[in-house]
Amino acid sequence: MKVFVLGGDGFCGWPCAVNLADAGHEVVVIDNLSRRKIDVDLEVESLTPIATMGDRLKAWEQVGGKPMRFVHLDIAGEYERLLELLRHERPDSVVHFAEQRAAPYSMKSSATKRYTVDNNVNGTHNLLAAIVESGLDIHIVHLGTMGVYGYGSHRGATIPEGYLKVEVPQPDGSRFEEEILHPASPGSVYHMTKTLDQLLFLYYNKNDQIRITDLHQGIVWGTNTEATERDPRLTNRFDYDGDYGTVLNRFLMQAAIGYPLTVHGTGGQTRAFIHIRDSVKCVQLALENPPARGERVKIFNQMTESHQVGELARKVAALTDAQINYLPNPRNEAVENDLIVDNRCFIELGLNPTTLDDGLLAEVVDVARRWADRCDRSRIPCQSAWTQTQAQAIQTT
Repeated sequence: MKVFVLGGDGFCGWPCAVNLADAGHEVVVIDNLSRRKIDVDLEVESLTPIATMGDRLKAWEQVGGKPMRFVHLDIAGEYERLLELLRHERPDSVVHFAEQRAAPYSMKSSATKRYTVDNNVNGTHNLLAAIVESGLDIHIVHLGTMGVYGYGSHRGATIPEGYLKVEVPQPDGSRFEEEILHPASPGSVYHMTKTLDQLLFLYYNKNDQIRITDLHQGIVWGTNTEATERDPRLTNRFDYDGDYGTVLNRFLMQAAIGYPLTVHGTGGQTRAFIHIRDSVKCVQLALENPPARGERVKIFNQMTESHQVGELARKVAALTDAQINYLPNPRNEAVENDLIVDNRCFIELGLNPTTLDDGLLAEVVDVARRWADRCDRSRIPCQSAWTQTQAQAIQTT
């Protein structure tokens, strides 16, 4: 099939695009390269050196990959170009990664909060409106987040895949049963944009029968997939800084350079995780198993396991002899929470989960050690705070 990968230059988008091309699909990568510009603004780079998009595409062809094309386009700000591209190319599917993906960055300042909303919500709505105006039947696969459910206590209840069965008491004593979207409880402006995406999808699916699969993804760890390891120019990002580095990758990088592992708060926060290799497999499975026209939005919980942050730190410390440093928590969140997640949809489609015990922790540490000289230690601490009180606590440590 012909697939547009929006945000195909990013941490999840690039390995996804390569994987789809490797599977034989015709891939068009679309990106405004904003993530590279944010690196410039933050004055921090990926731990792994990232080739230009031109060099990436050339390298992919040189290792025998099916050629991919690149279009420089801002879907949030160039609606007419997006519409014309859809009409001209007539893709079968669109994978939508084109959103600012970091919760800490979204909470950094009023400017980053507004940018996150403007970019994420407008981009999603422009895509939906353009598909309707084009008249094409295009399946959207969107990368959402487990964070739409929130990270409070669910009292041992399993989080279902997107929908919740409810009973509404009636005046006559009877009960009306229906399924609704699981109540949202975003923990940052970034997570809020993903909950707004859900409502946009609900409406356009109901009103215009757009076929949509929404993937509520856990925290991604790891760096490369089998395909991105074929040439150094294909190497994926490895973000380690306090704004964009994901927690497990940060721990592994810190261990590699002898920096104490930064556990914020008690470490009792439980999160869902997925390796980048499984992430790209899940997107492919979703693309190759689309909903039927008129079917409601498919929602998959794209995760493979849940762990407490403190537990992860202890696991990494045992593997690498690293020290653990407990710091004030910059986030406005529960001290600890439970998290039991239903992910049977992907398992039933054939996903064989990659777990933390598969030796990949050591692989990521090796990658971090190789590029340790590129690490700017001053960028490791988390400085973005959810409230003024938390900001003051960070400044005093």
